[in-house]
Amino acid sequence: MKYLFLIFFMNFLPPCAGKSLSRDGNYSKTFEDIKKEIGGYSNIAKAIIDLAVHGEAQNRSYERLAVFADTIGPRLSGSKNLDAAIKYMFSALQEDRLENVHLEPVKVPHWERGEEFAMMLEPRNHSIAILGLGNSVATPPEGITAEVIVVASFDELHRRAQEAKGKVVVYNQPFITYGETVQYRSQGAVEAAKVGAVASLIRSIASFSIHSPHTGWQNYQPGVPQIPTACISVEDAEMMSRMSLRGTKIVVYLKMGAKTYPDSSSLNTVAEIVGSKYPEQIVLVSGHLDSWDVGQGAMDDGGGAFISWEALSLVKDLGLRPKRTLRLVLWTGEEQGGVGAEQYYQLHKENISNFDIVMESDEGTFKPMGLGFTGTDEARDIVKEIMTLLLPINVTNIYDTAEGIDIDYWMRDGVPGASLHDDISKYFWFHHSHGDTMTVQDPNQMNLCAAVWTVVSYVIADMEEMLPRCRICRNFQ
Repeated sequence: MKYLFLIFFMNFLPPCAGKSLSRDGNYSKTFEDIKKEIGGYSNIAKAIIDLAVHGEAQNRSYERLAVFADTIGPRLSGSKNLDAAIKYMFSALQEDRLENVHLEPVKVPHWERGEEFAMMLEPRNHSIAILGLGNSVATPPEGITAEVIVVASFDELHRRAQEAKGKVVVYNQPFITYGETVQYRSQGAVEAAKVGAVASLIRSIASFSIHSPHTGWQNYQPGVPQIPTACISVEDAEMMSRMSLRGTKIVVYLKMGAKTYPDSSSLNTVAEIVGSKYPEQIVLVSGHLDSWDVGQGAMDDGGGAFISWEALSLVKDLGLRPKRTLRLVLWTGEEQGGVGAEQYYQLHKENISNFDIVMESDEGTFKPMGLGFTGTDEARDIVKEIMTLLLPINVTNIYDTAEGIDIDYWMRDGVPGASLHDDISKYFWFHHSHGDTMTVQDPNQMNLCAAVWTVVSYVIADMEEMLPRCRICRNFQ
């Protein structure tokens, strides 16, 4: 009786968030059916891999990126360089004969670092390499001269709060993971200001350093004084820590000319291959076009943006047209918290049920290891099966979660998400630093990343049914 009631109840369940596996709301295929369907893409997957890794498209994403990065350079939100980058990509996507190439207006923060200079005055003269943090205020025009207090954690700062008043707080926190350690960059100025400091200098959030400061965004808090803040190199932070532990008095001079302007107009850049059967349904591949104002933004996130473009190019070059629309979005304003992606989400969320999966590559394009995935167990099983098509290049792993601030908005609402999972052992060596240049990029690794990105996005776009989003899935075994 209970079993009969369950069947009756399930037949009257409201639709799950987004589309169900099939267009008519019925789970018409078992998992064995789906495995057979995916297996049927073996030859197409091999053709994609061959074209990207060995064929005429070999090194294309790298070469395209090199021309772009060398021509445009860094692309900070609100800058003329970012405007030039968007104009460049709009023309390039049109020249590539992609469909529905267009720009969608958004507003982005506009901050400029201006002149920056730091010098240790005591116990000796030493030039300190700095990079002001995004959204930082400037020093007074004459700069700041103050004694230093060095701390290794927020807890230590709070214990020594009385010592910090009127001083420059230098954080020498150890790098644990980016996610755990980045709080010092984002909150360091606020916590220092709370105890009366006049500025903060933060050890760069980097796992390795060759005297290289790394920038990034930081946030002030309402009601807390805004003090100038910058990152310094690991080497200088450790040196000042050693000096402090020996009881040496340290005095520094800091001058920063940062300015914050009203939000600027910018654009998300979009191109498509329109679906042949269900054109209203979307498989979205993406990377962000903006970068910091140092280096070339080649790794963060030129590589991710250009393998996403390459995915559409490879599909087009092979004469393929998936059932669903394959949409490329090059986000703007990611480095300031995904502001361009949030505005895109607000504009398009009314059609959220038509978004099959959202994919973002924003952790480098080094040697690919697999795919990060966020979604239901049923959807994960399908994507895991799709990854078997990449056995020829030995990239078949699937990891627990997808990463990417630009796709978080969709994943929170139940849309499956995926991110490229590659070898990031050296990623934070170059992240947000002058070292983020084309020298970091490897054409062979980018070829492999492009193959992974294309196979996964194309197969999902071409399968007869969308990825499931709810955990009650009839006939799904």
